[in-house]
Amino acid sequence: MSYLVDFKDVSTVGLESSPVAEALAGLRANEARYLKNKFDHDFVLSDASESAQIIAWVHDILLKERNLQIGSPVLQASMFEADGAKRAYLFYESGLSINVLYGLAEGEKRAVGFKLSDGMEIPQELADKFKFARQKSKLAGTIRGSYFVIKGEH
Repeated sequence: MSYLVDFKDVSTVGLESSPVAEALAGLRANEARYLKNKFDHDFVLSDASESAQIIAWVHDILLKERNLQIGSPVLQASMFEADGAKRAYLFYESGLSINVLYGLAEGEKRAVGFKLSDGMEIPQELADKFKFARQKSKLAGTIRGSYFVIKGEH
């Protein structure tokens, strides 16, 4: 089932099983607002059960680039192209959000970003490997984020 994220009327649709569903919904809405303002893109997500290719691509990047495996199940995912880059988003039950920016042209930016929903602990898989900076958001409260640059071809 596809879900168009509404950043004006924040909903937990598709995120109900998360212990931080409200905060994760705010984080998802924050991403939707950014994508609408920056690229005029409507942020549509699909259930994880319908997103195997997207999830596999992102998890392959995590494994090959940083030997990371995320323990929490993915709830929703999206992939699209904007501004010369492939962009993927995964939202996990734990409250974690992972986004991939993959520039399509040689030498363009390629990175993986992590965002933690307000109220969740840093996942054990990331705790010793990344430092998280804090950012305030009207929709998501306090977001903690980190990233790494993708070096290989994916």
